[in-house]
Amino acid sequence: MRVTQQMLFNRYVYNLNTSLTSLMDLNIKAQTQKQINKPSDDPTGMTRILDHRDTIRSLEQYSENISTAKGWLNGSDEALLQVSTILTRAKELATQAATGTVDSDNREQISYELRSLFEQMVGLSNTEFEGNNIYGGQKTQGAAFEEIMWLTTNDDSFASSVDFTVNGSADTTVLVQFLDESGTVEVGGDMNLSNAGVRYSIDGGDSWLSDGYMTFSAGQGTLNLPSSGTSVDFASDTIVKNNDSEDPTNSDGTWLWIRPSVRYLGDDNDPPPDVDQFGTGSGTITASASGSFLNTNVTVRIDNSSAVAMNEDIEYSYSLDGGINWVTGNIAQADTSSNATTLSVANGGILRLASNGSNQLQPGQQFVIRPRTADIELDISSSERVRVNDVGKDIFGGIYMDPDAVTAADGSILTLGSANASRVFQSDGAPNMAVSIQGDDEYSKNLFEVMGNLIAFTETNNQTGVQQALANLSEAQKHIMNSTADVGGRENRLEVGQTILEGLQLNEDTLVSSIEDADVSELMTELAQQQIVYESVLRSTSMIMQLNLGKFI
Repeated sequence: MRVTQQMLFNRYVYNLNTSLTSLMDLNIKAQTQKQINKPSDDPTGMTRILDHRDTIRSLEQYSENISTAKGWLNGSDEALLQVSTILTRAKELATQAATGTVDSDNREQISYELRSLFEQMVGLSNTEFEGNNIYGGQKTQGAAFEEIMWLTTNDDSFASSVDFTVNGSADTTVLVQFLDESGTVEVGGDMNLSNAGVRYSIDGGDSWLSDGYMTFSAGQGTLNLPSSGTSVDFASDTIVKNNDSEDPTNSDGTWLWIRPSVRYLGDDNDPPPDVDQFGTGSGTITASASGSFLNTNVTVRIDNSSAVAMNEDIEYSYSLDGGINWVTGNIAQADTSSNATTLSVANGGILRLASNGSNQLQPGQQFVIRPRTADIELDISSSERVRVNDVGKDIFGGIYMDPDAVTAADGSILTLGSANASRVFQSDGAPNMAVSIQGDDEYSKNLFEVMGNLIAFTETNNQTGVQQALANLSEAQKHIMNSTADVGGRENRLEVGQTILEGLQLNEDTLVSSIEDADVSELMTELAQQQIVYESVLRSTSMIMQLNLGKFI
């Protein structure tokens, strides 16, 4: 074969480029100290590296979530500890006011500090983290609580049977008594509100004002108290008890304390869930739900091929993701109840259906179960989430208007009152109006209501009421400490989660390093060898390229 100069030149260039490429690859590895810099270096190794890097990014996100969660929970922890400290001071003041050795002036002086403590509690209940309210549920923008006026009475029957709305506001407790203007009703006797006169005090009972009056319109009576800045709406046929016109300290009649309280404005997790109906026949069925739905909407679909009665086998499916995927093959077995049936849904949830004009369920008919949700949760691992916020009313209490009342109003603006709102933690059947002698029931945990009553009783020199409020303060503080412990438990979960993440991240970094990182000593040896090879190629090529026939002529 004839070897031409072109062939020699091409071979020289090829060898030079090959040696130079190898040298440059080793040089890049020396610069990065990594043996895999691009997929072609090791396709399998690069795939493994990318998988591990995805895992590391997930771990970094979990770590960032933990850092964010710590911010939320540390803020809540500190706020609750401050509330507990304030409560301790409030108990000290209440203990002083509850003794018989202090007079009305002393109790009035104590009430000034109690109002200041109350304001501080309201401020702490609106604690924010990065502009988000911690205690408003998922309503993180704006205040979770606002100050309002509410009622306390000494009349059990009045409290149990009367709805009210307080209008306006006052800087001090307004004490109200009703009087018989006809002179025919004995002290403590019942009389209709329409026949009652009014006296009230805005200085704790030291003096009484007589400019109060009742007005009536469309079945509603309004108690007007001009000098106080407040008024109260009742039903016009409300019954009250007559007070002693000569002795304002006689408590046989109906007394009202118009005093401070706090309204919760956030979300709740309270059962039961709402149920919406869709499809043919939805108006003839009553649907309700109970149990656990893991804070997610559940859609239930009737799968029978034709209309089915409630006492027959009912085939149904349910979806936890809005109808994308369905759990099929569920059957509610036939029974003897022709007008009601119960369908079991995942995670312990139950859908109850009852006749409301028809006991027939139609094919394709759907029911959407919507549990109330207020939790904000962050993922701290692939299988664990931590709640970072709280439902403020479940900690501090106050007054709460149920969202169902707002829905039932069908767009109308509702004025807060006992007909559409209630005291948090009150026992079943208990009145929405507080009574001056309150037993140790669930209501005692309602911090804002207990503090509101304590302020009212110290401002109006009611020793018995102060003593009851003092006992309730202890219950409220226990509840606050239990809530603090709950927050602390979640903080501990974050600490454990952070430790686990650090271990996992170290393991992933080690695995990536074992695949990706170069052995520096071995790399330096290879680099030196390749440099010698490249220099040899250059030298030999230069020598051969200089040889030609002219040198031998």
